Amino acid sequence: MPAVVGSETTERRSDGDWIVRRISGAAARKQYRCPGCEQEIRPATPHVVCWPDDRIADRRHWHTVCWTRRDRRIQPGR
Repeated sequence: MPAVVGSETTERRSDGDWIVRRISGAAARKQYRCPGCEQEIRPATPHVVCWPDDRIADRRHWHTVCWTRRDRRIQPGR
């Protein structure tokens, strides 16, 4: 069965434009660590992959809710 990768959009955030790709549970075959909560994203868990629009090498896998709330987190030095 082929992997099902969802839509890819560009989101404008306080730190620039980000490419956001939605990953279905069927396409999520590996385990990742979410940079938002530092918890595991287990295989078969729908999530998002995000990267600055000019740096695909900086892409990271996030829990969808962690990505959605990312701008609300307290930034270091604030």
